[in-house]
Amino acid sequence: MFLIMGINTESKELDFNQMVICDECKSYGRYIVYMTYSVLSLFFIPAFKWNKKYYVRMSCCDTLYQLHAQIGKQIEDGNSITIQKEDLTLINKTKKNHCLDCGYILQEDFEFCPKCGRRL
Repeated sequence: MFLIMGINTESKELDFNQMVICDECKSYGRYIVYMTYSVLSLFFIPAFKWNKKYYVRMSCCDTLYQLHAQIGKQIEDGNSITIQKEDLTLINKTKKNHCLDCGYILQEDFEFCPKCGRRL
């Protein structure tokens, strides 16, 4: 008898939409909420999930936050809630600097965007 099983780490984007002004890049974006978890699969069928963690990524600048587990569970269950700044823990600020008008990726010593001419 063969027993095919495996343990993987997977992620899933949750159905959530909230528009905000980003604290890091000061542009208008939205929260992209996703969950990471470990899963035990038996015969390629997920049987047990554990170690769930919830994250929020900003659509405008890719800044990453960890979301409080209770809020993440409510979003996963389909409840309509609003994420507050107190529910987020900053994990990683964006490393790329980009123009807020055209999105062109800039070097740190630029004073003007070479694509659209906006003063930075």
